[in-house]
Order: sequence, then structure tokens, then C-alpha cells
Amino acid sequence: MTVTRLDQGQRYRPRMAFLKKIETLMMEMQNPDTGVKTQTQTVMITNIPHAVTGNDIMQWILQRLQITAEEAFHLGDLFVKYGYIYPLQEPKNLTLKADGSLYRFQTPYFWPVQSWAADDTDYAIYLAKKNIKRKGILEEYEKEHYNMLNQKINYKWDFVIMQAKEQYKAGKERKKEDRYTLDCQERAYWLVNRTPPGMVDVLEYGLDRVTDPNENKKNTMEFFRREIMYYQQAILKTRVKSSVSLGGVVKYSEQFLSNDPILSGCLPSNPWISDDPEFWDLNAKLVEVPTRMRVERWAFNFSELIRDPKGRQNFQLFLKKEFSGENLGFWEACEDLKYGDQSKVKEKAEEIYKLFLAPGARRWINIDGKTMGITVKGLEHPHRYVLDAAQTHIYMLMKK
Repeated sequence: MTVTRLDQGQRYRPRMAFLKKIETLMMEMQNPDTGVKTQTQTVMITNIPHAVTGNDIMQWILQRLQITAEEAFHLGDLFVKYGYIYPLQEPKNLTLKADGSLYRFQTPYFWPVQSWAADDTDYAIYLAKKNIKRKGILEEYEKEHYNMLNQKINYKWDFVIMQAKEQYKAGKERKKEDRYTLDCQERAYWLVNRTPPGMVDVLEYGLDRVTDPNENKKNTMEFFRREIMYYQQAILKTRVKSSVSLGGVVKYSEQFLSNDPILSGCLPSNPWISDDPEFWDLNAKLVEVPTRMRVERWAFNFSELIRDPKGRQNFQLFLKKEFSGENLGFWEACEDLKYGDQSKVKEKAEEIYKLFLAPGARRWINIDGKTMGITVKGLEHPHRYVLDAAQTHIYMLMKK
């Protein structure tokens, strides 16, 4: 089997981190002294050497890792699903059965490897050989793959057929037990690497990488200049001690504990369990009389007050008494611009400018000249966050 494959531009794939741990366990499991004991077993009147039972695999995992039976079964099932162990009695079923079902250890050559995937040519040879052996009787998905590969690598299809015939001829000369185990081995390998419809693809890596992350590139002066700049900025960046950060997390958790309906429960009752909507009625966005717990939460910080529609409504009444109600109106308009319809961004930005920022505006807000300059320049090409500087300035004014 060749390990080269057609260069499709995106062939470099990250290796799953846990595969190294699985392979370490597999090496221990095959240790002749401390591993699982293998012996010759009979399958369909054929003596298969070096076979193990699912129960032996389970017992070894339990004894070696000291975990629960459920965890051991799940781990053993992963060994089979990833192709490290393949079944002898039900080759199509890549699951572990904790009984007398027979399995064999997959050859390390067929283990999931770091940077190459199963080659299309190898798969085409396997399907062609199977097609010859079964005289055209293939699974539906195998027929689709066979026809697709015929079109894709048609330029070397003669080579595929020749290799398939040679492998089929060589297989007929092997002993019966060798033919059977090789058939199960190949089937398991391709079930993992060419997953049939309805099965979970355990080797799904996500998006392929365009370039090889391990490739050695020649570093230029520009590269080192950027590196130096990055590390200089990293050195100047302020950092907080982990003890201070953890202390802040604990303080935050203790402060919000009583206001968390999941940790402290819903009062007067959980509407999802009791079908009593009173909890929702008491905590409606603009309820006439808010609960005491809700009002107490406004005192935690300004963001809690301004995020709550009822708190914002009460704060608006206060601002009107201070003759600065336009500040909250501007902040709400910026939020609407930020999270509103994309097609109306330009229109809304112009309206906000005319209402709050333009000279002689009806609800003019007081911001410093530097912030005004940044905002006016940004409005030449308006976007969702064009008013962020002015909004932050007004937010800090309201907070004080």
C-alpha cells in the first residue's frame, strides 16, 4: 500500500492529540508478558491465530487503568472504532462486545497516522479487488465510490485493475486463515477511513490546512522584525497575578449567587416545573413594581442597571431631573445601530448624527473634541461600530 496521495492543495491535517495515548496503550496491550493473552480461535471452521476476546480486552483495561466497567467498555469501543482492533466475526460492525466475540490487533502500519490520509488509488484497488472477488456485488455506497473513482483517476485505471488482479491472485495462494484475517483487516481499515453513510466518521479533522505547519521556511528580516515587535509589546503588557484573578472570580460568584435562578432556585417557584408563570410575571422587562432582588442587583454595577429595561427606565427618569436625558437616548440609539438591520446602518448613523452630534442638534450631547473628530471622520464610511468612541465616552459620563 502506498502512502502518497493526489495533491489537492489542502492535504496537511492536524493529528488528533489523543491518538498517541491510544497507541501507547495498544503497545502495552500487545506486550507478550503483561498484555492481553492471544490464542488460536475457531471462526467458521477456520483456525485464526493470535485472536483475543472482547471480554479479555475489557478485563485488561479494567485491571490496567483502574476505571469503572462503563468507562472501560467505552474506551475499548473507541479502540475498535478507530481501527486499532478489528472484529473477526462481524467485520462490518466496528463495536466492542464484552463477551466471547473474537478480535485481532490491527497492524501498526494501518493505524491512523500523522500527516496522510487513505489514498484514493489504494481505495480504488481495494474496491476493484472486491468487485472481482464478489463478481460485481458491492454495497450501494461502494458502487458510488467505485464509479466516482473511475472518473476521477481514469488516467491510471488500467494500473488499478492490474494491481487488483495481482492482489486477488496472490490472496488465493495464501492459507485460508490468512485470507480471512486479511479480509477482515482491510474491511476494518476502509470502514474507518472511508466511512459508509449512517456511520460516524471518527477521523473527521475539520478543515484541512493549506500548508504544512511543520514545514521549515526561510526566515527573513521582516519576520524577525515582527517577532521583536510582538515580544516588546508582550513585555509591556500588564498582567494580573493568578491569585488576584481567582479572588475576583470568587467575589463575583458570591455576589451573584443569590441572583442566579439555577444555583439558588426560582422564587416563588420554577415555572418550568410547576407551570406557574408568576416568576416570569414578576421579572417581566417593564413590570410595574420590580422585585427587591432585582433592584438590589442594580447596585452591583452600572452595567447591571443599564442592561435591565426596568432599571434603564428608572435611570431615564433620574437623568431627566438632571437635564441630561439625551445621554441615555444616544446610548440606546448606538445599541440599536450596533445590533440592528445591516441594510439600515448608514441611514441610522446619519439620523443619530443629526439628532445628537451635529451643531445645533435637537438633543445635542456633550463630548470632547478629540472623540468628536474620530466620530465625524468615521461617519464618512459608516458601519455598525462607527459610534463606539462616542458611546463609550457617554457611558462613562452616565456611570459617574
